Amino acid sequence: MQVPETFDYERASSIDDAIALLERHGDEARLIAGGHSLLPMMKLRLAFPEVLIDINDVPDLDHIRIDGDEIAIGAMVRHAAILDSALLAEHYPIFRDAERVIADPLVRNRGTIGGSFCQADPAEDLSAVGAALGGSVVVRSSSGSRTVPMREFHEGPYETKVGDAEILTEVRFPIRNATGSAYEKVERRVGDWAVAAAGAFVQLDGDMIADAGIGLAAVGADHFIVPDAEAALRGKPAIRESFEEAAQLCHDQCSPVTDQRGPEDYKRHLARELVLRALTRATARARGEES
Repeated sequence: MQVPETFDYERASSIDDAIALLERHGDEARLIAGGHSLLPMMKLRLAFPEVLIDINDVPDLDHIRIDGDEIAIGAMVRHAAILDSALLAEHYPIFRDAERVIADPLVRNRGTIGGSFCQADPAEDLSAVGAALGGSVVVRSSSGSRTVPMREFHEGPYETKVGDAEILTEVRFPIRNATGSAYEKVERRVGDWAVAAAGAFVQLDGDMIADAGIGLAAVGADHFIVPDAEAALRGKPAIRESFEEAAQLCHDQCSPVTDQRGPEDYKRHLARELVLRALTRATARARGEES
């Protein structure tokens, strides 16, 4: 039977209260939101915090809204709300693509975007989405808030820029014109972790690619970005040959390992094919040919 170590439980009533509890309990405390990553690790005795601080009652963390020239998503927004958001589907359909293949309704109804980002699992879908889109993460402590570029937030497997007594409060993505985005994933069964996955963002200037972003999942120890592939796309015509060049660079520069989900060469093959598909769909959406 999987039973965690004993722990104490605190329930925060506000962001400041959550931060104060983190300061009081120190390194032995962990925040809990949906719990779908932390609780299984506790049951397996891979994580054993002495104190859990529940932030489900904390206000001001459950929003999806336009703020100036950005879309702001609160850290406590559930996967199901992201899937259902017309605002995100309009500006960044990559979220809808990814949420459709994340776990099952039970997980999507409880899991949060903040939890996904802070778990920092190399195979996690929304972190690959964030890598493709860029944007920023807002982190708050008792001394105020700071903003971390999305691509600097993950420091490695299960490690982030969130420091002691800090809490991720929001993720933000710029609103851009003439853009499209898409997510492609291969999994062994519905709702499973990815064998490999790829997200892509494209901004067009006529028939040319003005900007592009690519995020990969499950093909390396980090939430893998391929700057060379993105650079190869900028200023190029938005045609299959350009996408194939970028996809090949992703194949060559990713670093998968052989495990129970598949051999290394198969994952490299998937990285190339999924990047090609994601770029093709993202471009079609930028042109208004696909929703």
